[in-house]
Amino acid sequence: MDNRQAIGSWLSGPRAAMEEAGADLGYRGEQLGLPEQGPGSIARPGRRLGALAVDWGLCVLIAYGLITHGYEPATSNWALLVFFALGILTVGTIGFTPGKRLFGLRVVALGTGRVSPLRAVLRTLLLCLAIPPLVWDRDGRGLHDRMAGTVEVRT
Repeated sequence: MDNRQAIGSWLSGPRAAMEEAGADLGYRGEQLGLPEQGPGSIARPGRRLGALAVDWGLCVLIAYGLITHGYEPATSNWALLVFFALGILTVGTIGFTPGKRLFGLRVVALGTGRVSPLRAVLRTLLLCLAIPPLVWDRDGRGLHDRMAGTVEVRT
């Protein structure tokens, strides 16, 4: 392997390097029994980040306008609490937040398809900690989804 191949494999990531070496990893969600594309397939990171940005923006607006009345130092703390409540109430009942609905996403439990309130609490608590969503598995699920036994899919 020359230097260009080594650098190229590093830039494209470990998945591409393993596939070049001959490993068949399949598509994202194959191990979970999900389709490769279309409704029910694993949500891509761009859509997930967009939905998160919309949800966070709504929570900041609610905290700024209704709770802190413009007192900026306290707004981010209250926004996190509103985000936590929003995640539990919406994901635990209808399976999506306003941002996820806007981007065509839904959170489902593996096996049952419906997210129980306890799973929603665990998932949202880990999401608020910020580190678990940054740790992904080969299917593209964050640690918060793995621990809660959920997956974010396209609708």
